[in-house]
Amino acid sequence: MIEKKHGVGEGLFNSPGGKVEETESPRECAVRETTEEVDVPPYDLEKMGEMEFIFGEQPFMFVHVFKTEKYSGKPEESEEARPEWFKTSQLPFEEMWPDDKYRILIMLDEEKFEARFYFDEDGDEILEHEFNNPDFN
Repeated sequence: MIEKKHGVGEGLFNSPGGKVEETESPRECAVRETTEEVDVPPYDLEKMGEMEFIFGEQPFMFVHVFKTEKYSGKPEESEEARPEWFKTSQLPFEEMWPDDKYRILIMLDEEKFEARFYFDEDGDEILEHEFNNPDFN
């Protein structure tokens, strides 16, 4: 996990990630962002999910979720993020986005998912959520 130092989610724990650049795939973005944020290039990524976030009436973000247990190097703090290891039984859900407790538990069960989260206008509280079985591999 990383503790975000800037931007959306600042001060919260989350997974490394960021915006897909024009010339890259979501998988390439996951590798680039993880490398930029914690200096650990991951490999053999498996797509686990897609999430859509809606704040009030407005679409806010669409996220591709990958997982891996394979990487090279040792995580290092960067200007963007501070890495910290947690046992899966001791994840800091109270210091994470409210949707994380849903998707992380599903991923830990090795299940793939598509999810939509409806938040209040400020993005602080989940009003509703839905999960579907994905049609991606």
